[in-house]
Amino acid sequence: MIEPAIELPFLEELTLLSELSHRVKNEFACVIGIVAHAAVRSDNEEVKTALTRVSELLHRFVDVHRAMQRPEYHAFVDAAVHLEGLCASIRRSRLDHAKIKLVLAASPLELQSDQCWRLGLIVYELITNSARHAFANGSGEIRVELCRAGPFVECRVLDNGSAPATIQPGRGLKVVRELAKTLAGKLDHQFGSAGTRSILTFPSCCEPPRNGHERILPTEPSRFATQ
Repeated sequence: MIEPAIELPFLEELTLLSELSHRVKNEFACVIGIVAHAAVRSDNEEVKTALTRVSELLHRFVDVHRAMQRPEYHAFVDAAVHLEGLCASIRRSRLDHAKIKLVLAASPLELQSDQCWRLGLIVYELITNSARHAFANGSGEIRVELCRAGPFVECRVLDNGSAPATIQPGRGLKVVRELAKTLAGKLDHQFGSAGTRSILTFPSCCEPPRNGHERILPTEPSRFATQ
């Protein structure tokens, strides 16, 4: 059953969130500057190379942070494009070095910017949760799917890893469930030997008029076993 949307944060809370985001960006910039300066000053090529890689990784995390910032204006946003940028940032910062493949399958879907922001926060947490827990024995694949299901939007995050024998939802999944409520939606998890499925469903608002042109995001062949 779809639950009514809970009330949005007060203006003061949104202002604090914006200030926190600004401070995080400043801290990232400070750390990147320190690491880059140390790399330039080092006479050891191995140390210089290692510090340069750290600096590059920090820049990738900055990209993730930028992609997850709350929009400043209310407007309609293509959720597929938003998730494309977010997934690319997550892949570069968290998944490539672990040899975890990330696939996005999404058609253009206009959502209000605030809805799109909350959707991105949920997808981020579900992807990182899979990356952290599903692939203890090696590399694998995470797949994100976004589509319209009648008057609802459905977003699935699936992996082909191995779920732990005992599932104990942590703080991250609790936050995701609360975010789903802000979308007046619900979140279902399905755990099994063939992988984990997290399915978010929430009602969409009225879309702006479309011009008749559709753009399907490029996807990669899936290696998922039939579930």
